[in-house]
Amino acid sequence: MSQLTIRSLAELLQYEGQEMGLTDYFTITQEQINQFAAATLDHQWIHVDAERAKVESPFQAPIAHGYLTLSLLPYFWAQIVTIENLKLQVNYEIEQFRFNQAVTVDSQVRLRAKLLSVKDLRGIAKARIEVTMEIMGQKKPAYNGVITFLYHFL
Repeated sequence: MSQLTIRSLAELLQYEGQEMGLTDYFTITQEQINQFAAATLDHQWIHVDAERAKVESPFQAPIAHGYLTLSLLPYFWAQIVTIENLKLQVNYEIEQFRFNQAVTVDSQVRLRAKLLSVKDLRGIAKARIEVTMEIMGQKKPAYNGVITFLYHFL
């Protein structure tokens, strides 16, 4: 459910410096964590061994891989903005990124995004977006940082 539709570089430029929106909450499940562990070959017990995590982990539950939460950025961004008339969208850069707090299994998270800047690179839009993943009921966000997408408009 996108709240905003952008159809061109000129339209994207109009939102430079603005808060773009906030997504609905999304629940991180143990099944997702296990699938991510299988896909990335990262089977560290703090992610996949619920019984051990309850006893030995300072979080008292399994936690999502930081990179799992990061990999949800395109999914969340698409809830905030629909970019139309594209040939291609490319993940370009991640900067000033910090994982602030672990996301425990069954936590609900959402994304807040602000379009920091847009540069016209000969018809390709370079969009820098400040992102913060919030965890329901927590003061500290899961992460915050800046991501950059390249949009090749038609």
